Amino acid sequence: MKDALQKIEQVRLVPVVTVRKIADAKDMLEGLLEGGLPVAEICFRTDCAEEAIKLAVKEYPDMLVGAGTVINKEQCERAIGAGAKFIVSPGLSEEVAKVCREKNVPYLPGVVTPTEIMEALSLGLTRLKFFPAGSFGGLNTIKALSAAFPQVKFMPTGGVNLANMNEYLAFPKIFACGGSWMMQGSREEIAENARAAVLAAKGEEK
Repeated sequence: MKDALQKIEQVRLVPVVTVRKIADAKDMLEGLLEGGLPVAEICFRTDCAEEAIKLAVKEYPDMLVGAGTVINKEQCERAIGAGAKFIVSPGLSEEVAKVCREKNVPYLPGVVTPTEIMEALSLGLTRLKFFPAGSFGGLNTIKALSAAFPQVKFMPTGGVNLANMNEYLAFPKIFACGGSWMMQGSREEIAENARAAVLAAKGEEK
């Protein structure tokens, strides 16, 4: 479990990948790898998501592959069965948290309120997705919440992009940024977007 979280904290970026046709999966994932971004959160809201996770785990063993938009126990079990190494939800689900705990897989639930954070803490979770970040006050809200919950670190997602991600990453209570902005376009464009994001996260220019 720690290995997956450590890799996310090291890379500091979690691309949100929506595979609508399995034929597109390789170009999307290879674009990320070519851009130096070996992490993919494959959204579990499409018909081919499970197949895409299986393909990613088999074809790209050096890539950290997780499942996103996981909202119930059944999806969670299928995603982990397909090989997902971390699970992300738009909200907080106790049943998903339980499955992840039993399977020793990191769970990053979505939160926006103090009550949700307290519920997450009661489940032993301290790495949380702040979603949708852009609609709920962004960095200012995260700073306010961090004052009340110093043991928590956040992964803002939703409204995060190349232009504002470094503002988020500069705050020490943010361990990574999630987003789909780098997934736009062809394989070559995804690679270019990923490369720009990786360089920016390192504080370098493209």
